[in-house]
Amino acid sequence: MNPDQTNTKPVGPFSVLAGEDLTGKRSRLVILTHDTGVPETKLPTANTADALYQLQEEGADATRVSIERFGPHRSFRVPLKDAVNPGDRLVLADVATAADKGKVRKLPVAAGTYRVLALAREAGVADQNVLCDSVGPFDVVVP
Repeated sequence: MNPDQTNTKPVGPFSVLAGEDLTGKRSRLVILTHDTGVPETKLPTANTADALYQLQEEGADATRVSIERFGPHRSFRVPLKDAVNPGDRLVLADVATAADKGKVRKLPVAAGTYRVLALAREAGVADQNVLCDSVGPFDVVVP
């Protein structure tokens, strides 16, 4: 065993403080951030945010919640903003709409920079938890 690797975990959820009220937000994508050095998790505030974690157990602000790395080589179910088809590239839903923060949508055709986080594995409709495979992530610029 490598003694430099204490307090590590290869995969699976871990506990962290909620940096905002995450009640009712289970399965959404979240960011890992901090409050004066203390780790916490929040919903993304930018469409290109590093939303690399999925909320597994929800909770109120300042309570312990559970998140898991939304990592490659895994399948997850994530709430949808709009309909998708298998193979669609999935990005964060527009964070300007509070009710959609942490949801995903297919890559828009509107001009902008988007961060692809997953590929849809099945067809899905709005508010469904769609089966998807997480990827890289990588940015796409739509002209």
